[in-house]
Amino acid sequence: MRLFDSHSHIDDRAFDNDRDAVLARAHEAGVLGVMLVGITQKTCMRALEIAAATSGLFVSLGVHPHDCKSCSEKIMQSLVSLAGRPKVKAWGETGLDFDRMFSPQKDQERWFVRQLEIAAELGLPVILHERSTKGRFLEMLKAHLPPQGCVVHCFSGSKKELSSYLDMGCFIGITGIVTNKTRGEELRRQVRSIPANRLLVETDAPYLVPSPERNKFRRNEPAFVKSTFLELAHLRGDEPAKLAEQTFQNTLLLYGIDETEVAAPGAP
Repeated sequence: MRLFDSHSHIDDRAFDNDRDAVLARAHEAGVLGVMLVGITQKTCMRALEIAAATSGLFVSLGVHPHDCKSCSEKIMQSLVSLAGRPKVKAWGETGLDFDRMFSPQKDQERWFVRQLEIAAELGLPVILHERSTKGRFLEMLKAHLPPQGCVVHCFSGSKKELSSYLDMGCFIGITGIVTNKTRGEELRRQVRSIPANRLLVETDAPYLVPSPERNKFRRNEPAFVKSTFLELAHLRGDEPAKLAEQTFQNTLLLYGIDETEVAAPGAP
């Protein structure tokens, strides 16, 4: 099986002491590609540095809603200047998060729209984040829908929200939450109704460790996307090899990655 971790943060300091070993384990698990998702100007730069020197790694540029309070047009233009680099395949993680409100709503909304505009200008697909927005995110997304495609990262919304995303042509990113029978109860029911050609699998590493690994590891990593994928296939009743290839091709399609660009992370 060929797998692609469509959303991770292995540029995080949590991986500084063993990143090479992490990538080797991903290789062994059949993970051929990993998307390193930027959340600040600093993390975008780190992700680019890591990906440039390592096969199988790609980068998304953006500012997370938590960090919008310190965002500026200068930062946006700095990221735009990096968008032409070969490993850059997407924009984001951008969106709205009204749960802990680390940034004021007005700042989140301003920079969400601006980043959707930039992604459209650059022709890059968008990685989306939504939490506790009571319909505001959907309202804004419908008004500024990325023409080049998008993925709703770490989907855990309602049946109605899922239907809206699918109607807009969004891909749906599934994390280790689907392996949790309590926290992921609603998600576990809904994954059966997502068309196979709209599914992506992701880790959000170092966060959201899947249940099979949770008792042994405190940190998620790309290799563990296999546990998420296998549970997804089980819940859907799909043949694993077929679904693996479908989600792999979905990821290449969304991010505009040619198969010739993909090799297992860190492989020779």
